[in-house]
Amino acid sequence: MSACIEDFFKRRRSHYRLSREVRVDKKEIERVVRFAAMHTPSAFNSQSSRMIVLFDESHDRFWNLVCEKISRILPHDAFEKSRKKIESSFAAGYGTILFFEDSHTIEVLKKNYPLYSEAFPVYSQHTSAMHQYALWLLLSDLHLGASLQHYGELVEEDVKKIFSLPDTWQLVAQMPFGAPLDTPEKKSFLPLEERVLVFE
Repeated sequence: MSACIEDFFKRRRSHYRLSREVRVDKKEIERVVRFAAMHTPSAFNSQSSRMIVLFDESHDRFWNLVCEKISRILPHDAFEKSRKKIESSFAAGYGTILFFEDSHTIEVLKKNYPLYSEAFPVYSQHTSAMHQYALWLLLSDLHLGASLQHYGELVEEDVKKIFSLPDTWQLVAQMPFGAPLDTPEKKSFLPLEERVLVFE
């Protein structure tokens, strides 16, 4: 690792303008995704998160699908604006990570631990969020820019068919990544006194 953990937190930002001109081998990206899958915590050690890494034609196919779906629900002018954003940012990147949660795993937990039954879907979202954040940090350490997107409801069923995924996999988020072409604006912060309380 090239920096202390606090520097990782500071460096991780949303990058919306991406390029495919990266200096990172695909195998290294695959490695950090597997690392995150293995070492990110999950409630009851459920390991309910599933991830797919898309490169090349698969990456293009996914973002073409998003554009196609959006074109069916937005007025022409609004669609053109969204299409340009997608093509110049997310689709222009080197790849995309799709984050899923396995509902079968959640159902097994509900059965085995009925006392927590209603909480497991919430825990599942927590688990996915931790995987997303872990990978955002790891990609940042590889000098890759990324952002988090949410087109799941539009494309989930098609994505399952295209990649022959189990019906129990639920698409939670998408993380396009690549060489960052932008410099994020300075981040604003609410007063910490309003967000963190300490009692002795």
